[in-house]
Amino acid sequence: MSTLAIIQARMSSTRLPGKVLQEINGKPMLWQVLERARQARSLNTVMIATTTETSDDPIAAFAASMSVPCYRGSLSDVLDRYYQAALPHTPSVIVRLTADCPLLDPALIDQTVTLLTSDPLRRTDFACNRLPSPFSRSFPIGLDVEACTFAALERAWKEADQPFQREHVMPYLYEGTTLHLQNPQLARGISPRGFGIAQLHHNPNYGTMRWTVDTPEDLAFVREIFARLGSPPSHHWQDVLQIVHQNPHLSHINASIHHKTMTDSG
Repeated sequence: MSTLAIIQARMSSTRLPGKVLQEINGKPMLWQVLERARQARSLNTVMIATTTETSDDPIAAFAASMSVPCYRGSLSDVLDRYYQAALPHTPSVIVRLTADCPLLDPALIDQTVTLLTSDPLRRTDFACNRLPSPFSRSFPIGLDVEACTFAALERAWKEADQPFQREHVMPYLYEGTTLHLQNPQLARGISPRGFGIAQLHHNPNYGTMRWTVDTPEDLAFVREIFARLGSPPSHHWQDVLQIVHQNPHLSHINASIHHKTMTDSG
């Protein structure tokens, strides 16, 4: 079984243009995400998927400098970008990561992939550690991992026809699903389209914490965290949690930022 992680990245973020190459702890944010993903034991290949826009030439140049596979595709149809990026690699599993999550935890990637692939009855098509609003989440925003079988991604690529389904890659798989807790750490459900959905949970619930980078305030928060993690950072998300608990004022830096829903664009 081959598992391919695709980090989606673009320079044209509406709230913080160029954010993916902003410096954090002396390195571009995309470098931080890439290096964290490379530590996940469940991944065979990690690649970057950006757009054909000239503004994204620096991302392609970064990928080349890191000897990382890079696919360039549609700006708005990110589902097509993922599908076309994956095709030459013939993976069994696709992991979706985003370039605005520099505090990504490799262990959570591995747990999510295991959740997808360890079902002996092969009933799971999509696994995650969070779902966007209106769904619930219990891990901090910014630790986001989604994984699906290539067959599920291909079906979504063929059938999804709404702009938000194409932009956000995987909503076609899980939208409309009612998830049921099987235990405090796991919820499952079957989507209206017949996909088996599994979601990791955490107790206690930290789903309101914001560790992603989408605004200048977010970037300031993450820089403060990295300054306290040491160099080079080799951490788990619980280490970040400890820093936040010990320095409660840090959470006020980006506390007013609204997180996007499943259908938001930009």
